[in-house]
Amino acid sequence: MPITPLSNQELAPLLAQLPSPCYVVDLDRLEENLEILSRVQREAGCKILLAQKAFSFPEVYPQIARHLAGTTASGLYEARLGYEEMPGKEVHVYKPAYLPGEVEELCRIAGHIIFNSFSQWERYRGVVRSSPRKVSCGLRVNPECSTQEGHAIYDPCAPGSRLGITEKAFRPELLEGIEGLHMHTLCEQGADALAATLPAFEEKFGQYLYGMKWLNLGGGHHITRPGYDIPLLIREVKRLREKYDVEVYLEPGEAVALNAGFLSCRVLDIVENGISAAIVDTSAACHMPDVLEMPYRPQIIGSGEPGEKPYTYRLGGPTCLAGDIIGDYSFDQPLVPGSQLIFTDMAIYSFCKNNTFNGMPLPALGTVSREGGVKLVKTFGYENFKTRLGKD
Repeated sequence: MPITPLSNQELAPLLAQLPSPCYVVDLDRLEENLEILSRVQREAGCKILLAQKAFSFPEVYPQIARHLAGTTASGLYEARLGYEEMPGKEVHVYKPAYLPGEVEELCRIAGHIIFNSFSQWERYRGVVRSSPRKVSCGLRVNPECSTQEGHAIYDPCAPGSRLGITEKAFRPELLEGIEGLHMHTLCEQGADALAATLPAFEEKFGQYLYGMKWLNLGGGHHITRPGYDIPLLIREVKRLREKYDVEVYLEPGEAVALNAGFLSCRVLDIVENGISAAIVDTSAACHMPDVLEMPYRPQIIGSGEPGEKPYTYRLGGPTCLAGDIIGDYSFDQPLVPGSQLIFTDMAIYSFCKNNTFNGMPLPALGTVSREGGVKLVKTFGYENFKTRLGKD
């Protein structure tokens, strides 16, 4: 029987047992997402990979490996992580340009290597061909069809993009040895955006798929989001498989751990200056950088919009950056030093992109589940800050 994830009310006292701040992955909510992705794999006949750029947490890789086909990487280190922590599973890697020596090492651990340009393919195809281990090579293409709205920083099809080969730059005479094409154009989008992009992709590049072995549709598919049109995704994947006789891969990152993570923190002080400002022990700049980069306002359990509840505060981190502001929130009760706040949907990107600006300590890592309770996985200290600055 499926396990019902802990409610928000049940989570708070459990997360209070962990250090503050702390990223916490809810294993039951993660499992719900993985079951949805498993269903898509079964019904569409495709393979789904974990995009580690969005969610890299080896503690839960065994759980993910029970459902997904493997991992995809944005470089050598992520590829090694997937190879080491999901043994026996597929490892795919794509990088806009590889460093000298990387492809040689990747040939020992990755089953699929994707190149961003024909010049990269020409430079490294000899390395791949001389590898004693079979490696399937592919090319990333750019269909030049943007479906993004408001997130230009995450639009791979924006004018002047360096990501993927355009139709104009495509060189069919160099396709010998290429077994697949890769297309990544989406960001937090539905199946309708994929369906709108595929005609442009097929018009420009579909002819080259015949005789190839695979097609990778990239990430950005918000498959586990409520309201996502899963039947449309399944229809499109099955259509592509049947039309071109290729294996189809999807590589979502966010969809794997969407809404399955939290960031628990505490209030340090309240400052008054025309507005009540709560300084917390976590930082937008350091611990949730997408808040400033996207930008967006993360949700907090039990909070409301500014003015919606009796007590409104502007939440900010303890760094010296004036713009280290998380957002404005209202609460039923006044915040005081020691008050616990729990940000939602913090498994994805946040702890892959965190940093130690200002000497900020990294948040601890933990898990929670109905059957297992809370588990502290790892804490970080001064040595983590010191060693990354070049001092052992």
